[in-house]
Amino acid sequence: MYRKGHLGAALAVYAPFGFLVAAFASFEAGAVGALGVASTATVPDLDLRIPFVKHRGITHTVWFALLVGVAFGAVGLAVGVQRGVAVALLAGGVGFLFGAVAIVSHLLADALTPMGIRPYAPVRDTEYTLDLVTAANPLANYALLGVGGVVLAVALVAGAAVPV
Repeated sequence: MYRKGHLGAALAVYAPFGFLVAAFASFEAGAVGALGVASTATVPDLDLRIPFVKHRGITHTVWFALLVGVAFGAVGLAVGVQRGVAVALLAGGVGFLFGAVAIVSHLLADALTPMGIRPYAPVRDTEYTLDLVTAANPLANYALLGVGGVVLAVALVAGAAVPV
């Protein structure tokens, strides 16, 4: 998929977590989380700009999702440590989850294409593809963006409406 499709996939995959954040924290916190996930949605495609790194190679694996999750988690820990151990651990966990979700959403979107992904490489080279649409299909990219936006909006509004 292209940028718009990956953005839509990230919003859709984040939506259940956004619901929980909106329900237990606030609508605004859920929206900030969505911005964080959305801003990271195309990170795996940086491999297009890095010499000697194969496209849809290591940056399109669960290992990379874990690495990004750990990086986000470390930032969460650092931010939360000023408010105590419990807040630091919570912020670190949420950071890890959001970082990993952003990358996993990218993998899911790329699995829709004929090229597919090898999410467990180099441990296992099994390719996964649904072969539904090409990555360059503008209708598919815009549809994914629209669906992701609507699903996220509904999740945030519903989450904020839940009495806690």
